[in-house]
Parts: sequence; C-alpha cells; structure tokens
Amino acid sequence: MTNDERAAILMLSLDEEQAVEVMKNLSADEVRRLGLSMSRLRNVTMGDLESAAQEFCNLARDKGKRFVPVQSEMIQSIITKALGEERAKKVLSVIEEESFSPYMNPVIEKLRSVDPKIILDFTKMEHPQTIALILAHLKPEQAAQVLDGYEPEKQADIVKRIATIKSVPQEFVEEMTRALESEIILGSAQEEYFGGIDLSAEILNRMGRKAEGPILNVLEEQVPDLATEIRNQMFSFEDIFELDDGSIREILKEVSTEDLARALKVADADMREKFYSNMSRRAAEMLEDDLEVMPPIRLSEVEQCQRQIVDAARRLEAEGRVRIMRGEEDDEFV
Repeated sequence: MTNDERAAILMLSLDEEQAVEVMKNLSADEVRRLGLSMSRLRNVTMGDLESAAQEFCNLARDKGKRFVPVQSEMIQSIITKALGEERAKKVLSVIEEESFSPYMNPVIEKLRSVDPKIILDFTKMEHPQTIALILAHLKPEQAAQVLDGYEPEKQADIVKRIATIKSVPQEFVEEMTRALESEIILGSAQEEYFGGIDLSAEILNRMGRKAEGPILNVLEEQVPDLATEIRNQMFSFEDIFELDDGSIREILKEVSTEDLARALKVADADMREKFYSNMSRRAAEMLEDDLEVMPPIRLSEVEQCQRQIVDAARRLEAEGRVRIMRGEEDDEFV
C-alpha cells in the first residue's frame, strides 16, 4: 500500500467536514494526488483502514463498519468545499481523466514519470504490439517523445496497433508490468539526472530580472553560445506580451482574477490591454476596476503572481495548448 493510498483511506474514514478542513491545508498538487487515489479505491477493508491508521499514529477512527464506502459524489463534495467550485472543477477534471485508464496500477503510474529516452531504450527491441500497449498507458506528450525515436515504418505500425487495442489478457498486462518495474523503473532509479540548460534557465527565471542580468552578461562574455542557449529557454512575465491571442486565452483559463490583478499591478498599459482584449467586455471592466481600487501591495506578491502565470504558461506549453517562441525559431505557420 502506497502512502497516497493510506492517505486516501484515512480521508475517506473521516466525516466530510473534517476531510474538508484537512484538504484546505494541502497544495493543489497534493489535492490532485489525494483525490486521484481516493477515486481509485474500491471496497476498503477494516484491516486496510487499521493499517493506514497505525501508519499515521492512529489518527483515523474506526467507524465499526465492514467496508468504508467510496463514492464519487463524496470525493467531489469534499474537494469542492475545500477549494471552492472554480478550482475544484479543474482538479476534478484532472482526477477523472487520470483515474480512467485500463489496467492502471502503481507500476504504470510510476512509468509516467520516467524519462522517455529510458523507455525508448527499453522498448527498441520489443514487439510493436508490446510497445503499443506500453505507450497506450503513457501521457500523450510522453508517448509522443518515445514514438519519435522509432523509424517511420515502425511508428506507423505502433500507432495502428494503439488505435486498434480493445482488450488484452490480464496475465499479459501483469507480465508486462513486472518487466517494466524490474527493467525500467528500478533501473532508472539508479540514474540521477541533474543540471543542464533547462535547469539553468529555470534558476535564472526564479532569480528575477535584476539578478539574472549580470549573470547572463558574464556568460555572454565567457561562453556566448551557452548564454544564447540559456536565454532561449528562459521565459518571463514580460514575454507573455509576445504570445498570440489564443495562448493568452488558454492562460486566462488557468489563472484566478485575483492573481491576475496582482500580477498586472505594475504592468504597463500595453500588457494590461493584452489581457483585456482576450476577455469578455464585462470581465475586462471588472479587472480594470479591481486594478484601480487595489491598495498598495508588496512587490514580492506581484512577482509571485507573475511567476504563477509564467508557470501556467510553461505547463500549457508542455501540454501543447500554448506556443512559446524561443530564440530565433524559424518554423513557418501554414
């Protein structure tokens, strides 16, 4: 039993109001993980509950029932009360998407965090049907990176097999997951990846404009090519102005009005208009009114909200919903 499963069992053993109070103290990612684990539980025995309670210092209460009932309505109600309706909808949609997957098990879930290059190396000698089954369990963007490593003819064969998968014997799935756990997951755990251009760019992004400038200037003098690569990977709040309107609208779906107002507190008129023009007239007027009456706030709060919007943009880019031009990209739009 994983820690997430133990936490889910304990949460479902609490009264709804108690569960709400607990979830109010969790981060968005923790709520997502917990909600996902809760949705995957079926009938939980009292033995499971007692084991989980013991691990968490006997905080769970024994309600004297043979099973702890798991109902999607209860999960939805707890998360909605903890986060509010707007944020809860986003979390619940992710939980619903991730919890609906055939043969989903902890090994497959771990596989979704493995470097695609490692999965590619492992599967190169496998039969296309085995590869198709593995890729069918990955996140689409992760599967795409693995698929990109095969020759075109094999790519087509794998895609065809993925499209025609209907059912697979459970024994085969169990055999596959055992192989994945021993070869990929345990093997990848022995290798640690760190450093690189992406990490350097992320660190500089977090430092802010005043601190990053001198560092990049020194790098440009010493290693100009490296400095260019790092700059190309960096993305700041000011760069959002260069995004297309469709990308701005995608970002607006992920950001609360309150955080957006704080982020725009010190923004110039052009940046504000960039957001206004991609909102409904009523929403734009309300945001403008909020900015006019907003009292003085700390610059650190403004920068934190700007960073949240940047993080949302980069996450959406990874999902393929936002396009961020980096450096001198010359791809043509057709």
